[in-house]
Amino acid sequence: MAGAGSLRYVVAAAFVVLLWVSVLIHELSHSVVARGFGLPVRRILLYPLGGFSEIEQDPPTPGREFLMSAAGPAISLVLAAGGYGLLVVTHPGGVPKLLIQELVWANVLVGLFNLLPGLPLDGGRMLRAGVWKATGKPGFATVFAAWAGRALAIAVLVIPLALLARAGEAEIFDAAYFAVIAAFMWVGAGQALRATRVRERLPGLQARTLARRAIPIPASLPLAEAIRRADAAQARALVIVDHEDKPIAIVNETAVMATPPQRRPWIDAGSLARSIDPGLILSADLSGMALIEAIRRSPATEYLLVEPSGQVYGVLAASDLDHAFAGA
Repeated sequence: MAGAGSLRYVVAAAFVVLLWVSVLIHELSHSVVARGFGLPVRRILLYPLGGFSEIEQDPPTPGREFLMSAAGPAISLVLAAGGYGLLVVTHPGGVPKLLIQELVWANVLVGLFNLLPGLPLDGGRMLRAGVWKATGKPGFATVFAAWAGRALAIAVLVIPLALLARAGEAEIFDAAYFAVIAAFMWVGAGQALRATRVRERLPGLQARTLARRAIPIPASLPLAEAIRRADAAQARALVIVDHEDKPIAIVNETAVMATPPQRRPWIDAGSLARSIDPGLILSADLSGMALIEAIRRSPATEYLLVEPSGQVYGVLAASDLDHAFAGA
């Protein structure tokens, strides 16, 4: 009896491992198709409820969206069919039979669950591709598929528990299990809705409109005097210039705010500044995704905005861009 109990634990552990391997292969298939379409893949994340492939760009057409999304469930079902065929051909017994059966069920579970037509699942992305193709509106398609995902989240929570309760078999563990899955789907759908709102606002995110007026100051100027000059000029940024009036650094706003007022007359503004590296100089004409990508390449708190002629336009604070996104 003790040996049988140990075997159950081994089989259960094997199922967990096979499930994660199945999820990894599932996500790899998405990534392979994405790379085939020339879309960069940053990484693959695995977590207790599944996995996620971080593809840096959205597919440019609904057809490619559909193929990328369908690749995962398709490979999962192919692996399940392969395992079933192995059972039929080899007729194994004992532990090998149990492990192959677990492999089949793991991939059937991963494949069929991901075919449910609602975001954030693959079936939801396939639904989005279909609606996108039919309407020509990717934003509307995302909203449609996300609300379908929220409806599915409610169904995943309510229907199984109602059936179990009717059969008199519902337990706290069952409720918690389905609640976690439903919460995962609801949150994922909500993220898709928020991403759509942000994407719709991207064209309105322009460096010029977010820029702060800046004044040039020498590095040796006391911080208190620099702040006084900025207030007088109604400016919100300080740019350090050299003896030729060339910008060389940007005073960090966070460091300024952290400096007590009584110390500001005795601190040089230049001591709170960050040198302007080439990646921190951005065109004032940047907007939308081009602006986001430029900031992603060189993370910082402030950026110097310049005109095409090279003249300084102002300073873009990353916090202002964050606030703009927060309103999306």
